[in-house]
Amino acid sequence: MTRRSLCAAALLISAVAGPAAADTLAIPLPAGAKPQTIHASYRCADGSRLAVSYYNAPPVALASLTVGGELVVLANVLSGSGARYAGGRFIWWSKGKNGDLYDLTKGEDAPPLSCMGS
Repeated sequence: MTRRSLCAAALLISAVAGPAAADTLAIPLPAGAKPQTIHASYRCADGSRLAVSYYNAPPVALASLTVGGELVVLANVLSGSGARYAGGRFIWWSKGKNGDLYDLTKGEDAPPLSCMGS
């Protein structure tokens, strides 16, 4: 692992954890990976707002969001269309400027929290 990839991975994860984090986690990135961070804001059907940060350094793709005060870090997983991220009990599935947040503890047939990009 090169120093550049270690630094890029540390930046990627420290950005997820936030500036108040006492510890950092580094993920090795392949040579030549160019990390990109995208911050997006969504207005959800229940009136709430959802801020999602995307951290891309192919083949590594992560997203982070906060639900009920809980920081959730999600990894990109296979999807038929759009971008699907899974982490803990949550699935965030975005397509275009919209996204759906699924809480798996609510059951398979539970409707997602639908959100529109702003």
